[in-house]
Amino acid sequence: MGRELDEREYSADDFEQFNRRIHDQVDILKEVITRPKFGKEKTCIGAELEVYLMDEQGDVSPVNLQLLKMLKDEQFQSELNKFNLEINLSPVKAKGKPFTQIATEMCEKFDYLWSVAEKIKTRPLAVGILPTLQEKHLTNEYMTDLGRYKILARELLKQRGAPFHIKIDEGEEAVDFLTTELCVEGANTSFQVHLMVEPERFSNTFNTAQLTLPMALGVSANSGVLLGKCLWDETRVVLFKQSADSRMPDASGWRQPSRVTFGHGWVRKSAWELFSETVNLYQPIFPELFSEKSKTKLPELPELNLHMGSTWPWNRAVYSHHGNGHLRVEFRALPAGPTALDMAANAAFSIGMAVGLEEKIDEYMSRIPFQFAEYNFYRAAKLGLDATILWPQNYQNKPVEVPIKNIIDDMLQVASDGLSKLDVDRDEKDKYLTIIQRRLATGVTGARWTKQTLRCLRKSMSNEKACAKLLDMYFENQMEGRPVSEWDCCWK
Repeated sequence: MGRELDEREYSADDFEQFNRRIHDQVDILKEVITRPKFGKEKTCIGAELEVYLMDEQGDVSPVNLQLLKMLKDEQFQSELNKFNLEINLSPVKAKGKPFTQIATEMCEKFDYLWSVAEKIKTRPLAVGILPTLQEKHLTNEYMTDLGRYKILARELLKQRGAPFHIKIDEGEEAVDFLTTELCVEGANTSFQVHLMVEPERFSNTFNTAQLTLPMALGVSANSGVLLGKCLWDETRVVLFKQSADSRMPDASGWRQPSRVTFGHGWVRKSAWELFSETVNLYQPIFPELFSEKSKTKLPELPELNLHMGSTWPWNRAVYSHHGNGHLRVEFRALPAGPTALDMAANAAFSIGMAVGLEEKIDEYMSRIPFQFAEYNFYRAAKLGLDATILWPQNYQNKPVEVPIKNIIDDMLQVASDGLSKLDVDRDEKDKYLTIIQRRLATGVTGARWTKQTLRCLRKSMSNEKACAKLLDMYFENQMEGRPVSEWDCCWK
């Protein structure tokens, strides 16, 4: 999805040739990842941060392409909407102090972005969904003027054949509307974390990342407000799924799998299964054929990678042909914000759990069917730290719901053990896991802070003014850089 594409109409022959190409490439991948030297490199961690661009009044600032020209830095990339940018952070070795390195570069890049953006009266903000976002901002008028986004919007709508239905209900507050605009999907911004994983360990690590994702999401939620409404703690999850759902009911009574998905089952043996699923379950959107330009010893597989980027699982398998080649788990569910320290802590907790529990994953998979893990994910997205999830108990003979807070507390030691396996320094892991522990103790996540603050402000002003004030308070706290658990809480 990072490739620039010229906007054009595709023929049936384009799709047929592309389909053959990705089937051929997934077969090639099966052999490549079994080569003796493949994936034999020191473990690295990477990250991508998506940010909002807003003006001095807190409205969106649709200037991303103008800013990119001014920045002259390839680590900054465009996003679907004109008021978003992505910062691609440098990969770092897992050994030592990787999360401090990530947080430091994040701050440096953010400061540079700020210094350039202020020249055109624009300010960057890291938040899952901008509290002052309005429905008028979710139209194609705000779509970034690049071919790949126009193709994506056209093809998803063509596959669906009807408007997308956005319906999110949370008690007294709800949003419910129909739209043909893909820019609704662009309302979501995330902090995507990558972990290199050896091929023989991949299935265990990936399955563990799936199993523990509800705990990571519940304690890191930062997308509680959409269009002035207090909704799910991580509203991004349901909004993304509904805004990119190209499916319609089939006459036979079954539906194609969603392109935004938790997954289709536990990985049995190999990462290859995830690539094969994507090739065999999803219609292509970008049937572009490329000539193999890479001079490396491993095939680039550009069509397969392009196709993988046109589906959006919450954890994704990634193939790289660089060097000896490697596989990565991409953790895609974490939101942007509230601060660099919070995001680094979320990365440490997610990676630590995935590595720390992987040796016991077979035992857990035998006690937690995949559909229970998926249920846990959506419960955590909706209710955050108030969620109860299905989790195995000693001597159980039926599924038991347990407060997610209890499991997060247990997972802190698991995450610490996992980070130790990666040779993360002791003071490093303690620093970032303490941030998670503090969030758990106070009950204050980004989502909780924004929703509770908005409700408090509504008591003395209109909802529109309350959202604007909320944004100002959030912005000031983010600039100070303290973890969200240390922010002042007006409702207490």
